[in-house]
Order: sequence, then structure tokens, then C-alpha cells
Amino acid sequence: PATTLEHSFGPGHDVYKVGAKMFALMGAEGGLSFKVSDIAYAVLTESGQAAPAPYLAKAKWVHLADPADWPDDELADHLQAAHALVAGKLTKKARAELGL
Repeated sequence: PATTLEHSFGPGHDVYKVGAKMFALMGAEGGLSFKVSDIAYAVLTESGQAAPAPYLAKAKWVHLADPADWPDDELADHLQAAHALVAGKLTKKARAELGL
């Protein structure tokens, strides 16, 4: 809900935002990065399922070199969680304006 697609980093880089805040990024070469919780970050990076996202790891983002290697339902769950994490940090006013 209330998601926008932008090309903030140039053509071929799909940036998904909620309330002007980025929650997922698809690179020109097919890699996918997205926001995760502190616990999910530890589990995914320590298990090798995902790598720390370049430039965004400090903010608890992970990177998948080939998202096609992940089951669709698991990937969808992580993207929904990324959206919820970012949307949850918006102001009450912003959430209300977006219908969240």
C-alpha cells in the first residue's frame, strides 16, 4: 500500500518507496536489496542467505545477488516486512495521509 516506484539512482535501478522513504532497491544487474529487522539481518547475513547491502548495511539492509534463488513466498514476506518497517517509522500524519 502507498508504494511508489522511482529511479532515484538512474535508469535501470528501481527504487521502491513508501512515504518518500526507500524500503527496497532492485539494481540494474538484477540484485535486490531491502530493509530488515535487526534479528533478520543477523540471521540472513550470518547464515549466508544474504549479504550486507553495499552502502546500506549500517541501516540493516541485506542484498540478494539473485532473488530468483529465493522462494517467491519467502521473498514476498521479507518485502512486506521491509515495507512495514519503513512505514512504521513515518509520522502519524504521513501514515494517515497515505491511508496506512
